Amino acid sequence: MSNPTVISVKGHDRERVISAIVLAFVDDPAARWSWPEPHVYLTYFTAFANVCGGKAFEHGMAQSVAEFSGGALWLPPGVQPDERALVALMERSIDSERLQVVFTVFEKMGSYHPSEPHWYLPLIGVEPVKQGRGYGAALLGHALEQIDREGRIAYLESTNPANIPLYTRHGFEVIGTIQVGDSPPLYPMTRHPR
Repeated sequence: MSNPTVISVKGHDRERVISAIVLAFVDDPAARWSWPEPHVYLTYFTAFANVCGGKAFEHGMAQSVAEFSGGALWLPPGVQPDERALVALMERSIDSERLQVVFTVFEKMGSYHPSEPHWYLPLIGVEPVKQGRGYGAALLGHALEQIDREGRIAYLESTNPANIPLYTRHGFEVIGTIQVGDSPPLYPMTRHPR
C-alpha cells in the first residue's frame, strides 16, 4: 500500500473535514457519553468540532487525507479553543444531569496540558468505512514531521482506548487518566520532539 497523501485544507473545505471527523467519532466513548441520543449527537458534534478545532483552519494546520475520508485539526502553540463558545455549546446541548461532570472533565483535561509551548491535537479521525488503511497514521506522521522540525512538544487526549496503540507508535506516552463520575476514561498523552 502506498503512503496516503495528506493535504492542508483551506476554509472552503472546512465542512468536508469536519464531516469526516463527525463520522469518525460516531462510536467514540466520550463523545457518545456526552451526546448519547443519535439526533442530538448529529446536531451538536459538528458545532463541537468547529469550536474545539476550528482555529486550525486559520493557522494552516487543518489536514485531510484520502479525498476527505479523514482529518486532523492541530492547534499551534498559544492557540486554544474558544472557551466561552465551548461552554455555551455544552450548556445548550448536554443533559443537565451530566453537564457538571463534563465541565469537570474539561477542567482536568486543561490541567494536563504541558506548561511549555506545545502543539495540541483536539481532533483527529477517519470515517469508519475507511479505517484500517493507514490514514490516521499518515495524518499523525505528516504533522509530527513539522512539529519535530520546530522542536516542540505535541499533546492530545485519547478519548478511545482503542486508539492508544496508534498514538504510542508515533511516540506519544500516556501521562494520566481522566475519569469523573460515570464518564468514560480519557488518556492525556504527550510526545517530545525527535
